[in-house]
Amino acid sequence: MQLSNEEIRRYSRHLILPEVGLPGQKKICSTSVLCIGAGGLGSPIAMYLAAAGVGKLGIVDFDSVDFSNLQRQILHTDADVGRPKAQSAKETINGINPGVEVVLHNARLTSENALDILKPYDIVVDGTDNFPTRYLTNDACVLLRKPNVYGSIFRFEGQASVFAPHLGGPCYRCLYPEPPPPGMVPSCAEGGVLGVLPGIIGCIQATEILKLALGKGSSLIGRLLLFNALDMKFRELKLRKDPQCPLCGDNPTITKLIDYEMFCGITPEPETPAQNPDEVTVQDMKKALADPKLGVRVIDVREPDEYEIAHVDGVPLFPLSTLPQRFTELDPNLQYYIHCKSGVRSRKALKFLKEQGFKYLKSVKGGISAWADEVDSSVPKY
Repeated sequence: MQLSNEEIRRYSRHLILPEVGLPGQKKICSTSVLCIGAGGLGSPIAMYLAAAGVGKLGIVDFDSVDFSNLQRQILHTDADVGRPKAQSAKETINGINPGVEVVLHNARLTSENALDILKPYDIVVDGTDNFPTRYLTNDACVLLRKPNVYGSIFRFEGQASVFAPHLGGPCYRCLYPEPPPPGMVPSCAEGGVLGVLPGIIGCIQATEILKLALGKGSSLIGRLLLFNALDMKFRELKLRKDPQCPLCGDNPTITKLIDYEMFCGITPEPETPAQNPDEVTVQDMKKALADPKLGVRVIDVREPDEYEIAHVDGVPLFPLSTLPQRFTELDPNLQYYIHCKSGVRSRKALKFLKEQGFKYLKSVKGGISAWADEVDSSVPKY
């Protein structure tokens, strides 16, 4: 391929790098990359790859832009709220570099479609935020012999690596053979994330992609890069291919894509969910607060900083993190409704208190988010 005069001007700062030059820029422009996720990590990845001149950029995302995304997902603006992320991403990318071919996959990545979606691309970059898609991406990349440029973020910490068994390195399963139990690792929606953190990790992923395209430098294959933003420190762990790995080991037992929701212990929501006997609605919580004669106490098991953002008047705070030290302040003979942000931590608190001998417990389905939606719209959602 030949670069036009306009492309030579656009990529001139690459062209004068001896490690890139005209041949290297042609390699970048002929490389195709599939970005799985157009959120926190996908934003800097897609934007910098577009600016660098990657020839074809696929975007996999089925979600819509939410106001809470704008703190970190810089592909999107206020005007994009409510719109499909994939479409918003395409417009931003083409605004940066109209010469990049953007292919939209406005769908959820599944075991049924993953191989077909990944197959046309040279490099896959993982910008996902959930374990089923992370394992699915890894397995599909190994089966298709494609590099998987991995990154993850949480609160103030991030990590990055390149998984490529066909290039001599390990895969994601070599590092994490089993997913954590459901609910063990809080999502960004529950635990929070520093807005600039995905920018840092995403830029590292974009850098690795360009190095792979160029065939230059020392990649993160066989290395896990750990970053702590609070301490502003990077650490590095050496990774080795696990000969017992069921996917890329000496005797693989996984030879096709599996049910990743089941593998991660996630059961699908029924179309008409039955009432969980351990749950009550926010309407039940409202009645309990309005009528003390019912004898129901309501407690909030979120953290103090969350309580400061939004709380229900008259509901005391018993953070889940302090419950093992404070549960003796509660009367095991009374009935309690437990609420958190969405219902995850309240179920954990219910389980813990039952183990301590409490019998009359209910978790409030949907937590304070449902309260804001259904009972009191003046309570802010976060």
